[in-house]
Amino acid sequence: MTRSIRPAATVACLVLFLPFDLDSQGSPSSSAGLLGVFTASQDIGTPSTIGSGSATYDPARRTYVVAGGGENMWGAADHFQFVWKKVSGDVMLDAWVEFVATSLASGTPDPHRKACLLIRQTLDSDSVYADAAVHGDGLTSLQWRDEKGGATREVQATVTGPKRIRLEKRGHYVSMSVAGASGDLEPAGGSARIELAGDFYVGLGVSAHNTARLETAQFTNVELTPPPSVARTTLINTLETISLRSRDRRVVYVATQPGRIEAPNWFPDKSNMLYFNSGGKLYRVQADPPGTPRHPNRLKLPEQVDLGFLTRINNDHGVTLDGSLWAISDQSQTIDGQRPSLIYTVPVAGGAPTLVTKLGPSYFHGWSPVGKTLTYCALRNGNYDVYTIPVGGGEETRLTTAAGKDDGPEYSPDGQYIYFNSDRMGTMQIWRMRADGSQPEQITHDETENWFPHVAPNNQTLVFLTYPKGSGDHPANRDVALRVMDLKSRKVDVLAKLFGGQGTINVASWSPDSQYLAFVSYQVVP
Repeated sequence: MTRSIRPAATVACLVLFLPFDLDSQGSPSSSAGLLGVFTASQDIGTPSTIGSGSATYDPARRTYVVAGGGENMWGAADHFQFVWKKVSGDVMLDAWVEFVATSLASGTPDPHRKACLLIRQTLDSDSVYADAAVHGDGLTSLQWRDEKGGATREVQATVTGPKRIRLEKRGHYVSMSVAGASGDLEPAGGSARIELAGDFYVGLGVSAHNTARLETAQFTNVELTPPPSVARTTLINTLETISLRSRDRRVVYVATQPGRIEAPNWFPDKSNMLYFNSGGKLYRVQADPPGTPRHPNRLKLPEQVDLGFLTRINNDHGVTLDGSLWAISDQSQTIDGQRPSLIYTVPVAGGAPTLVTKLGPSYFHGWSPVGKTLTYCALRNGNYDVYTIPVGGGEETRLTTAAGKDDGPEYSPDGQYIYFNSDRMGTMQIWRMRADGSQPEQITHDETENWFPHVAPNNQTLVFLTYPKGSGDHPANRDVALRVMDLKSRKVDVLAKLFGGQGTINVASWSPDSQYLAFVSYQVVP
């Protein structure tokens, strides 16, 4: 629900060291004066069987040449050559990166070797870390491990084989920018939340993704500076998809603008078409989900969808399971001097909008499986409750009567239940009830604020948005998490941690095969 319109792997790694108020610290492999701004180089984890890694610096060419081996930088531990310096605070590192040599002369380098810009809490192989990694096959991603010995996660960029990359740490978030041959950096989209305590290490790294090889990468024009100060800000909006199985994320579209892109819907066919709202309009763009082949001819730039006179839509919209009819919440019409949110239907194939709800504000959230009934949140007599109404309009049916707010209703795929969020017990939690409003049952029981439940099409998994306790009415720009519940065992896991909230998953965004989820993350930047 919204109440306002919002406008529109072989690995080589680069780790950055900052020359501003940084405390240099040596190591057993210290090479003072020989590694430029860096303090030392060493192998992290287990080197390759043919020998240790190495690092040199040519000041005339402003070039670091780093050779590294090791099994990989992934999973619960990393194995690579690291050129490092100890720093603290916020940092920004960028460089031109390319692979220049391989050893043995025979054989083929692994396509997943990596060259990276890197930040690590410690020199342990299982340390908390984040990097901007260019793989041998061109795949470029922001990778991180947010707890010691934990699993590695990543956000894959849309750009492959960039010439220049940047890694930026600002507060508890790390992000990446990429550039082609021109060298003009653009946000890659997505960010990672990691906790780095006190001093940490920043620098260059290379991993061969093969214990029997050494791979060499060259890092040129390395620049290490503090991030710009924040006087005026804008938003980096990133539309992403995430794999339920691997937890890998892949960027679909990035927009740097003051207004938000919000609330993706995944169209119910095999096209991987995503729809989102921005500036009161609906747009579509095509995804390449993580682990699937990249399609060079996919729809990469958003196209506006013609909704007739609906030009002030909010972030409550969805399509029937057969892909024939949209339900849209819109505030275009003026009634008694106000612009209340009303629900309309619009044929996907084109046609005039049809008003469904005469009373407002009404905020659409879910279709019944057969497409005959809508469920929505509405403010009536000072209270937000869950309602249903026939698709052709008529009398609405009130399903909840508890004091407080009941919001985000959505049918289960079998039509037996309506899931929703409610603060009737003091904190916002996930509930469900029978489709007629009977037998309400609390689903989550914790100290967080849980919003917008969406059941996967296979009826096995529930995803919802989690805020810290006391966050209020699903605000924007907060540290949030996407969490998933196995509906059989009721076990809850964290799918992703991100900066988001309002706009992230207001409406259903599961892929038709229940393997992926679409969402929007944000970054506040200068």
